[in-house]
Amino acid sequence: MSGISKRRAGEVMGGAFVADPRPAVRGDRVCGARCAACGYPSAPAAPWCPACQHREQQPAEFGPGATVWSSTLVHIPVGRWKPPYALAYIDLDDGPRVLAHLQQAESLSMGARVRIGGGDEGGDLIVTAEAQS
Repeated sequence: MSGISKRRAGEVMGGAFVADPRPAVRGDRVCGARCAACGYPSAPAAPWCPACQHREQQPAEFGPGATVWSSTLVHIPVGRWKPPYALAYIDLDDGPRVLAHLQQAESLSMGARVRIGGGDEGGDLIVTAEAQS
């Protein structure tokens, strides 16, 4: 089975260019866009609004606070990530839902508060659980 890969097509694999689906991170903010017509947030920025299909998008930054929508603890290696590691979909307080890596290898409950801790060297969004009061 040599030559078969589960990696998506890309320049490294000799295929077509595939855009990176991860949002860019600048400090403790996620970079994206907000629709000029309806205000819908997206990250990464899209060429048109996913909600109303309007083409004018305004650059925007979201964060640093967010709420966990769903999280899981992963027990298989994927790329450079070695198990166990945690992933979560988070709803940014002022923006869209994005996928993030949790700094701690633990699953968080739905509704838990997290803060953006920045991006890592590979471009993945890293979040940290806020202390419970």
